[in-house]
Amino acid sequence: MSLREKVLKDVERRPRRYKELKLRFGQEKKLQSVLGYLVEDGLIQEKDGVYSKATRPVPATVKGGKTVKCVISKLAKNFGFATPVLEGDAAAGDKPADYFIPGRFLLGAMPGDVVMVVVTPSERSSDEGRVVSIVEENNKLVGTVDKIDGRLVLLPDRCPALPLVIKKSADGGAEIGEKVAAEFLERGQSHRDHRVGVSQCFGSSDNAKACTKAILFSHGIVKPFPAKVKAEAKKYENAEVSTEDLRGRRDLRDWTIFTIDGADTKDIDDAISLVRTERGYRLGVHIADVSHYVTEGTALNDEAYKRATSVYTAGAVVPMLPRQLSNGICSLNPQVDRLCFSCIMELDNTAKVIDYTFVKAAMRSRVKGVYTEINEIYAETASKELLDKYSECVDTLHLMRELYEKLAQRRAARGCMEIETGEAKIVLDENGRAIDIKKVERGIAEQMIEEFMLLANTSAARMGQKMEIPFVYRVHELPDPERVEKLHDALTGMGLDAKFAGELPTQLELAKLLDDARGTPLERAVHINVLRSMAKAKYMSTPKGHYGLALQDYTHFTSPIRRYPDLIVHRMLSAVLAGVPEKALKGQYGNFVVEASAHCSEREVLAMTSERDSDDCYKAEFMQDKIGEVMDATVSSVTSFGIYVELANTVEGLIHISHLSDGEMSVVNNISLVDVLSGKSYRIGDPVKVRLIGVSVSAGNIDFELVADATEK
Repeated sequence: MSLREKVLKDVERRPRRYKELKLRFGQEKKLQSVLGYLVEDGLIQEKDGVYSKATRPVPATVKGGKTVKCVISKLAKNFGFATPVLEGDAAAGDKPADYFIPGRFLLGAMPGDVVMVVVTPSERSSDEGRVVSIVEENNKLVGTVDKIDGRLVLLPDRCPALPLVIKKSADGGAEIGEKVAAEFLERGQSHRDHRVGVSQCFGSSDNAKACTKAILFSHGIVKPFPAKVKAEAKKYENAEVSTEDLRGRRDLRDWTIFTIDGADTKDIDDAISLVRTERGYRLGVHIADVSHYVTEGTALNDEAYKRATSVYTAGAVVPMLPRQLSNGICSLNPQVDRLCFSCIMELDNTAKVIDYTFVKAAMRSRVKGVYTEINEIYAETASKELLDKYSECVDTLHLMRELYEKLAQRRAARGCMEIETGEAKIVLDENGRAIDIKKVERGIAEQMIEEFMLLANTSAARMGQKMEIPFVYRVHELPDPERVEKLHDALTGMGLDAKFAGELPTQLELAKLLDDARGTPLERAVHINVLRSMAKAKYMSTPKGHYGLALQDYTHFTSPIRRYPDLIVHRMLSAVLAGVPEKALKGQYGNFVVEASAHCSEREVLAMTSERDSDDCYKAEFMQDKIGEVMDATVSSVTSFGIYVELANTVEGLIHISHLSDGEMSVVNNISLVDVLSGKSYRIGDPVKVRLIGVSVSAGNIDFELVADATEK
């Protein structure tokens, strides 16, 4: 029995003074620590130097409360938050409000644990409750090894304020400062009673590549495929399209079809064709027919569903499909026959789609187009060598630009929002370390392909609704009224006219605000606040439109190599073309599309979180050798604990409130942090000079201090 257990048992039997406990148990230093923890956890209480059993009454906020199944989402030293578990289409929705759990009512629950929480309304901004049982334990942890009081401990990434003791017999040879994965060997009623063992070492916590491996592991994103999947994929090694494969397909191999992607892209799943017609244009969007190779009931399909999406980090990818398919037989590589699922659309001279059809086909891409090269052609700066490469396609490229310009006008007219998000490209050296960060600039070619893909996705959604078949739609719902109110306050605080005609702003109203702010000092502030007002896009089995794109009908059809929802859409449309009755499809897939929508939305969030966290680590790694340097920056956001500033290359860091003022500071309209006494303010969009003072690659954190303001207010 541990000292903690002995002391607790003794005090619960009868009240004890400290001297009595010291005489009974000795170990003065350890005893003081144990008593402090027991009081902090609410297991015993101390009054006038006497320790006694805590009454631990159920808080008034919990009496008579409902029981809710939750997942522990956040943990601090003395409290945590639990997020309700939703099912079906609801699980794909916006994140519900969290419940606040005082530390003494956590039962030792860890992030990722599924728990039952008794909860009722509270005076807090979050409802309050207590964990009454742990239904499912998350037994995998990722963190950094440290040493406290002579013992190796794990500082979990998701709750570094709660160090977990690593058993000596299970330290896995891990060293201080190393990034590791660990598993629980013993679970107690308190976090201090847990014991863990190291199961995998990733490398130094100062190395972004090692930290990325840990991030992916923590989200269950694993690169190696299971043996059965590898065996099935091996059958497609160096595969070619056979005569049997072509049977029943429309032959488009004599069409001028080609792909346009980034220079490094290997999983090419979309190609385009375009010709002028009497009515206007015939646009073909030709997508890799992954459903021909990845069929239901196979290990390939089961693993693809489990992964749901490919995950892209700097210099690496965790693919949804093995390379034999993703980079091989399914990839629309140039000058080879490939199977495709084509959406062929007829557009009038104003670029309005007047008809569309879906066909199973075969194609042969003329060339692997590259965005930067095509942008050079459009800018008339391309070399003769480059023009020769695109000789078969150059006329089509100019026609595509003509169509794109008309589509861009239609996009603006319907109010599609162009929110600047500051995407960056991380450049690595031969050892995988970050050596440069470049802001991504989108040219005409990138925007053009996006418009063509939107048309195909919209046509697929219309087909799904027209045929009334089970389907997976890409949904972006209307903004929440409370968020709109906050947006209104923020915009008004910037001195902008934020009057909306209705309770909710139209896309045209928001698009105008975004466009008016573009290129001004307020651009960052306006774009961030509009983005915060938006709901999160998700997958659903019911069509609810896409608010941000200002489209009534939308799905994902164009990337089945890297997104499972697209593969589902392909299967449903393929079934329709094959003549499968609507009733049969509903019976077979009605429930599946609901479950798949929730699952794919969840996996998408994990992938996006992993990619973002990995980028943060690489950006921190890039800044490691620049501590002490003074840089120009712009205030990018404000919080109660400081301001975030962004460099021109998209690197972002925090200036803590302690480096801004010795007095009280207040956030005003979500755009300014104001010193209450002096009136000095820091507003989103303000230029500042900063000095880099700290970097944590493991946490992906960068810290600055203010050197001098470029503005005085």
